Amino acid sequence: MKETAKTNAAENKAKKPVPTVPERLAKLREAMAAEGIDTWMIPTADYHNSEYVAPFFQSRVYFSGFTGSAGTLVVRQDEAGLWTDGRYFIQAEQELKGSGIDLYKMGEKGVPTIQAFLKDHMPVGSVLGFDGRCVTKKEGMDLAAALDKKAIAIRADLDLSEKAWEDRPMLPSHPVFLLDEEKYAGETTKSKLQRLRDTMKENDAELFISGKLDEIMWLYNIRGNDVECNPVALSYTIVTPKEAHLFIQGSEVTPELREFAKENGIYLQHYHAFSELLRHWKIEGTVMLDPEYTSYATYLDLCKNLDRDMEGDVSECILEKQSPVTGMKAVKNETEIRNFKEIYVEDSAVLTKFIYWLKTHVGKEEITEGSAAAKLDGMRAEIKDFVELSFPTISAYGPNGAIVHYEPEGDGAAVGVDGMLMVDSGGHYLRGTTDVTRTMSLGGKITDEMIKDYTLTLVSQLQVMGLEFLQGANGMALDIMARAPMWKNGMDYKHGTGHGIGYLLNVHEGPQNLRYKARSAADEAPFEPGMVISDEPGVYKEGKHGIRIETILLTVFKEETADGRFLAFEPLTYVPLDRELIDVKYMTQETRELMNWYLKTTYEKISPFMNEEELAWLKEQCAEI
Repeated sequence: MKETAKTNAAENKAKKPVPTVPERLAKLREAMAAEGIDTWMIPTADYHNSEYVAPFFQSRVYFSGFTGSAGTLVVRQDEAGLWTDGRYFIQAEQELKGSGIDLYKMGEKGVPTIQAFLKDHMPVGSVLGFDGRCVTKKEGMDLAAALDKKAIAIRADLDLSEKAWEDRPMLPSHPVFLLDEEKYAGETTKSKLQRLRDTMKENDAELFISGKLDEIMWLYNIRGNDVECNPVALSYTIVTPKEAHLFIQGSEVTPELREFAKENGIYLQHYHAFSELLRHWKIEGTVMLDPEYTSYATYLDLCKNLDRDMEGDVSECILEKQSPVTGMKAVKNETEIRNFKEIYVEDSAVLTKFIYWLKTHVGKEEITEGSAAAKLDGMRAEIKDFVELSFPTISAYGPNGAIVHYEPEGDGAAVGVDGMLMVDSGGHYLRGTTDVTRTMSLGGKITDEMIKDYTLTLVSQLQVMGLEFLQGANGMALDIMARAPMWKNGMDYKHGTGHGIGYLLNVHEGPQNLRYKARSAADEAPFEPGMVISDEPGVYKEGKHGIRIETILLTVFKEETADGRFLAFEPLTYVPLDRELIDVKYMTQETRELMNWYLKTTYEKISPFMNEEELAWLKEQCAEI
């Protein structure tokens, strides 16, 4: 009888209808009213300002229905708005239909910022609420300053999702694993901690705090599985001149980690003890933190601590600057570079095999966007040292390619022989993290417009790959080389040209990047030998097609002259280009020669991995154009 009751309860729960977005918003508004909150803000963030967030933290997705990886939801009793950037305009318009949520296209003419919207719409003396653990110190302080003139109070001590989100997923927790320091990491944790402490000493800092997951993993040579496609564990760290404290969930701690921590002088603390301990830590000197990756809640905890023991402005005891670990992590060491070069050749060979399979099977068997992605994912998983995908594979056919970060429903569209398929994919391996995009014709009809757009994208990509530049240049100085061919034709793409890539860490890593607009101080970071960067311009035409070509580059020393040290880029990715989509009349002599060098080198690098049929095809694809 008891078993029957349990079964019926389980069946009833399974049949329980999923609330619609308007119903979810109604429940959230009830919780807001109960707490006296006029406006509730939900960013796309976890407690660590990670780019990708685990299901537990996807409140913005739950309450808006918008599934893109970037955006902020603002909810009031009589209105709601979703802010997102150009990568997601098309997707957001589709997913917000019928939700009652207005789309605010960030950066577009006449579209207010979130701050401007709040200042204009919130009444004097009202209350803005958000989970302070999911908003950075910088964002929280900027909001407080912007709303101060209207006497708008801020509540940052609540998580209304606890009350309004039915069947919320559990906080993720998985055992961590150690990264072999000699074979893969290339530097010991003791050495990394010493370098950090040296920088702290140079800045007269007695305490370093961080909640940035990838830098904590890098610092302690561990990896986790708490965020999909990001091998990180939820954690915080506090480092002093003599101690290192790692705050992590108890269920993630393995016997190997305990022994490793003991050998390296690392004190293991429980993840949820961080806030309480920070409020009561005896602070005797300056605290170093990164305002871009320290939560507003952590900053408030720190201020409560300092307020008890000090007179005057507590900010005088807080040194805000980009974390020194960010720069240390970005410059790959000899071991990491050697492993990167190996794995990129193997990963490139697998993608090339996939392209051959696709071109020889499309039109002869049923292939969808989803099945094509699954095919590539399965091939990649067979590579030695594979850990997981570095992000969900983007497989976009025809007009779907115009959605920069396209995510198909179910199997997605059927892939035919006409037009193009864009595939953006990558993997995490013990030997590094990969990311690559290729756009392919499929043997059928292609238009002159497609050919022109593909060739312009290729020229943009090649002009960056072939750069030689003075050390000290940053991404804003170099990005013009990619956009110039586009701008000359009245075109542009609404994303950066390139991002850094971690070593078995986040596929998007700073501070190095390629973009022409500054977003933060990190955009001014100069390139250094050992930095890895993506090179991925594109063309996106709604209702027509999308094209992106992405090759990963290693920054290397080129030469030193009387005018200074010069650097260059060396390709790590070696995947053939699509000959059917190239028209050399849109190319310069220099980019044509560079293209042919790249094709020749691609054949040399990956031909040993091909079978007889694949090799014959590859030879044709890499022949001089």
